[in-house]
This record gives sequence, structure tokens and C-alpha cells, in this order.
Amino acid sequence: MSLNCFLIDDDPDDKEIFCMALEDMKQKISCTYARDGIEALRKLEDIHFRPDYIFIDMNMPRMNGNKCLEEIKKIDRIKEVPVFMYSTSADPSIVAETRQLGAAGFIVKPTSILELTKTLTIYLK
Repeated sequence: MSLNCFLIDDDPDDKEIFCMALEDMKQKISCTYARDGIEALRKLEDIHFRPDYIFIDMNMPRMNGNKCLEEIKKIDRIKEVPVFMYSTSADPSIVAETRQLGAAGFIVKPTSILELTKTLTIYLK
């Protein structure tokens, strides 16, 4: 069985690292990508698109991660999809706020692909 991750991140380098980490995992995982929250919500309008996991960068132009999370959680057909915030830093108050908005977890962007692969292995089942 193949899993589909949806990464919402404005940094192309972070996208590349994320995709490389997924490729290093032992299971078949595809990745759909959006550059920001606006583009992500447009993709999610397609009723045939239902990711298994969503990862949202906190700091993006046009719509920040919290607002994107808030809007995604309003979409009934994907309400149960786990959403993880994905950021370079994890201020405890911000982590708590994302939990209140419905995030399943908060992942600090690691410094290596190997670290990210290990982290994703824990969450993607």
C-alpha cells in the first residue's frame, strides 16, 4: 500500500530534503507539494485528493502555517487526516497553539536527511 504525504512549504530546498527523506524510507510513499497555504487549499478543493498525512511549514508568505492548519481543519472530508507542523524552531507557546488548532504534532526541521528519515518513520505508519 502506498501512502501520500502533502507537504506545504515555500522553501524548495526543504521540499527536496523532505522528498529525499521519504525516498529513504522502507515503504512506498508519494509526496504532493504546495508552495503556500493558498495553493494547498486549492489542491484540497479536488475531492479526489485525500492525503494520508499533511505537513505544514509555519513561516510562509500569503498564509502562515497556523492559518493554513485552521483552514484545513474546516474541510470535513479530511478532518481526520493527521496534520504535522514542520518548522525550523519550536517555541513552546507556538507548539501549544498548533495543538489547540488541531495539529497532530510539531516537527522541528532536522539538520540532516537521515535525522528527518528517522523522524518521519516514527509518524508515518
